[in-house]
Amino acid sequence: MSFLSRLLGTEPDPRERLRPLWHKVVELARDPRWYAECGVADTVDGRFDMITAVLSVVTVRLEDAELRRESALLAEFFVEDMDGQLREFGVNDVVVGKRVGKLMGVLGGRLGAYRSALTLADGPRLAEAVNRNVSLTEDGSADCVAQGMLALKDRLAGLDDEALIAGEIPA
Repeated sequence: MSFLSRLLGTEPDPRERLRPLWHKVVELARDPRWYAECGVADTVDGRFDMITAVLSVVTVRLEDAELRRESALLAEFFVEDMDGQLREFGVNDVVVGKRVGKLMGVLGGRLGAYRSALTLADGPRLAEAVNRNVSLTEDGSADCVAQGMLALKDRLAGLDDEALIAGEIPA
């Protein structure tokens, strides 16, 4: 779909099909258990870390199903959301693009750090990546976060592709 088609509204935005999944990613990242049980810092950084962690699990599942286009469209929601969040924090237009670019780099780096451990269901290796990439409280547990990510991976594996895209992820 071309930019003009989207701008003029002549064709439906293909991302809309994935909007429920994006909302589910954010909902799962905000699950109080990450913060209360695993000790993820309940801060802007900690919440960002969990969005990237949950989005990484979902992205790996989409890629495993050869749904790379859907994965890219889902990443566009991440960019759009981060752009809006930065603007709400008062970051001006000149700087927003640079910061969003940096956040995309962070997402890519974390996806790279998590991907092989998720694919192999390697809990200790995933915990190492979590320890490097998630803001934890003093009592926080990278193992707890890693186990939660692997449990989410298992829940996603049990879904057919359409249910996943629709964001129908069981609790």
